[in-house]
Amino acid sequence: MTFIAKHFNELSPTELYEILKSRQEIFLLEQNIICQDLDGLDTDALHCFIMDGGRAVACLRAFYLDRDTVKIGRVLTLTHGAGHGRALMEGALSAIAEKMHAKSITVSAQTQAAGYYAAFGFIAEGDTYIEDGIEHIKMTRSALYAD
Repeated sequence: MTFIAKHFNELSPTELYEILKSRQEIFLLEQNIICQDLDGLDTDALHCFIMDGGRAVACLRAFYLDRDTVKIGRVLTLTHGAGHGRALMEGALSAIAEKMHAKSITVSAQTQAAGYYAAFGFIAEGDTYIEDGIEHIKMTRSALYAD
């Protein structure tokens, strides 16, 4: 199990293929989310992922919403109970603090995953809402980066 954090232009073709393959497997096939996955945000994002046995078994992307705020999204794990989700988020939070220098991080969390994000210091804000047919809630935390 290897954690990797790379900007889009640093990804190898195989790494990019594995990330996109995993996103399709979870969001399209498992969760039946019909949306434009390739939305133009990947090219400006930091891609954090766990490679295990040649597969991207967990991944997310992080991109700037504004100068001080990074949004993480497309968060997934192919396996549950193997520690990939924890390793992904711990590595991503560290990489975001080191490489992106934002003051806060936000996520549009599926409500069933709110506890996962809360374990990493994210706090729910506002009411739930429907995004791509699934209930979500905005959650935010400090990026733990000091100027």
